[in-house]
Amino acid sequence: MRLIEVTFPDGVDTKSLLSACMKAEPMDYRLEPADERGRRLLRLVFRTGDGQDAIDAIQGILANEEGWRLVVVPVEAALPKPRDTEEDEEKKKQTKTLALREELFEDISRGAHLNRDFLLLTVLSAVVAALGLNADNVAAVIGAMVIAPLLGPILAFSFGSALGDLDLMLRSARTALAGLMTGLFVAMALGAATSANLGSGELISRTFVGVDSVALALAAGAAAALSISTGISAALVGVMVAVALLPPSAAVGLFLGDGEWSMALRAALLLAINVTSVILAALFVFRVKGVRPRTWLERRSAKRSVFVNYAVWVVCILVLTLIAWRIAPVNVLP
Repeated sequence: MRLIEVTFPDGVDTKSLLSACMKAEPMDYRLEPADERGRRLLRLVFRTGDGQDAIDAIQGILANEEGWRLVVVPVEAALPKPRDTEEDEEKKKQTKTLALREELFEDISRGAHLNRDFLLLTVLSAVVAALGLNADNVAAVIGAMVIAPLLGPILAFSFGSALGDLDLMLRSARTALAGLMTGLFVAMALGAATSANLGSGELISRTFVGVDSVALALAAGAAAALSISTGISAALVGVMVAVALLPPSAAVGLFLGDGEWSMALRAALLLAINVTSVILAALFVFRVKGVRPRTWLERRSAKRSVFVNYAVWVVCILVLTLIAWRIAPVNVLP
């Protein structure tokens, strides 16, 4: 369940506002009289997954008003427990489980912020990943993926593409690029200081590109987008995304630092395919789950954005896969 509270000036046409909200079929509602400040309060209670239509209608009616505010509050428990009719049960089966667009935007846009904590976590995860790869230490590589903050900007870029939000796309692209480059330079420094261990199976495996690696990246991106769009914590899924991004990035840095240009190129190819696959899968899931802008004009812009992004990323993954197929893998392990 979720509670939506709207405060607005007393002069607003409450009849039109209530009529629009009732079309969204709230479980309960209450309209408070004006207080001493001349403001009114409307409370609406919705089942989990409902309420987006009411929020869109409220924004449309109050868009030109001043001094209004809408707040969405998750409800942990409510009594008495609502009794679902057969019609309600059928509606549940047909309704997509989806967090509110505004909830998604607040959660996902935070991942596009480039700050000191993001860079510090990236540095630490890159150090642990590079040392783990070089020592053939699986536990260290897994630990690095747990703390890697790479899920946020990747999901934010896909979400911005689905909404046609150019500002969010640019901010998330900048953050993702900064994270990947930071990890790469840290691994390069370690590679120059210690040299790459070509006998490490964990390190060398990041130079092979196969169907399994593409499938892993696609599954990671889809799972991440699905988890956050349904309101489920994406913390554990972030580890899955880091599997596809962090080790190849650290491998590229280690090889470059040691002057192994051919191996670095192969690891970079795997990294590029994984990044493309994650973004493409996340964009597809957001589209399937019905992530759309509010107004018709914004939807038309978002549709164009999604089409362009699909075309670009599909072409990229096809070209990268062709390059990977043409490059025969080199087995340097005994």
